[in-house]
Amino acid sequence: MKKMQLTTKIFIGLALGIVLGIILQPNPEIANNYIKPFGTLFLNLIKLVIVPLVFSSLVVGACSMDDVRKLGRIGGKTVAYYLFTTAFAITIGLVLANITNVGGGYTIPADATYEIAAAPNVIETLLNIIPANPLKALVDGNMLQIIAFALIIGAGIIGIGEKGKNLQSFFDSFAEVMYKIIAVIMNFAPIGVFALITPVVAVNGPSVLLPLLKLIIVVYVGCALHAILTYSLTVWGFAKISPVQFFKGISPAMVFSYTTASSSATLPISMKRCEENLGVSKSICSFTLPLGATINMDGTAIYQGVCAIFIAQIYGIPLPMTAQLTIILTATLASIGTAGVPGAGMIMLGMVLHTVGLPIEGIAIIAGVDRILDMMRTMINVTGDAACSVVVAATEGELDRSVFEKTAKAK
Repeated sequence: MKKMQLTTKIFIGLALGIVLGIILQPNPEIANNYIKPFGTLFLNLIKLVIVPLVFSSLVVGACSMDDVRKLGRIGGKTVAYYLFTTAFAITIGLVLANITNVGGGYTIPADATYEIAAAPNVIETLLNIIPANPLKALVDGNMLQIIAFALIIGAGIIGIGEKGKNLQSFFDSFAEVMYKIIAVIMNFAPIGVFALITPVVAVNGPSVLLPLLKLIIVVYVGCALHAILTYSLTVWGFAKISPVQFFKGISPAMVFSYTTASSSATLPISMKRCEENLGVSKSICSFTLPLGATINMDGTAIYQGVCAIFIAQIYGIPLPMTAQLTIILTATLASIGTAGVPGAGMIMLGMVLHTVGLPIEGIAIIAGVDRILDMMRTMINVTGDAACSVVVAATEGELDRSVFEKTAKAK
């Protein structure tokens, strides 16, 4: 067991959790009361380091660029990649949903009602990126504000030159402490994954899944296609990295994000794997991944497209091409407009449905299987963050190809 790779251990924990979850379906309270707490404890340990890790690593990443113009250039590339892939993702979702007639034959339940939280407008979100009280942003875990504050501090350290070296060294040491803590916590990842997946399987049995199985399959196929087409082509086209090598390198983060359904909780693992398995420089990882965990929602975009068509079809409302183009535009912009908002996926879907005149009550039909859908869309979100990190690193000449040479020699 000591010689076994962490990825293999996590897969074993996932498989055992699924098996036990199936066994406990008649008594899901056992899974919730006695197994789930261990998963919650593991997630709390991960969340413990997220804010200090993101803040310190972003400051260090900004400082290591030595030039504010370079910081702006990398930021532009990162946001452009995220917006492009999000638009492409929702297009895949819409095409698949239309081809498969995803809502065909489904009967609307009589009690389908749903109230969605109000979504912030894009202007309000953009204004709130700069925190009036940065300490409050750190305490509340407001990622967009934390990112902005860290980049401002990093730019300020660059600006004063030699005088800022001591402060840079402090943040560098602080980030290394966080990495060490994460390394220790990750030893318990297989147990955490086991404890998190068991109650999900136990609670979401066939009675919940079977009526909406077609919707789940279409979303999963759309996410798989997006990963194969978009991420494979971009990492190969820009970085000349084999897609197999890419997915193998980031697989621990993919498995973990699928189980936890949390991009933020997976962030420490993504940073570690991008740097050690994919050769991305620490400065690029420190910038692209925290930003991606906040605003990149490729998997969520696929979910929006499929669910919008599903709801339109079950209510018998035709969606012309103009309305579907509106969905692409709305969901792409909403991925930033709802960044950092709890339940962003549901809020985004509510915005999309409202924009094209579809009944928001349709979300109630999907809510029962949302956790199953959330697991897959989160995994794609995390994978997209890693792909962006690789692409940006390659275009900036900060991709260490010796990492792949070592892997080849090991084989």
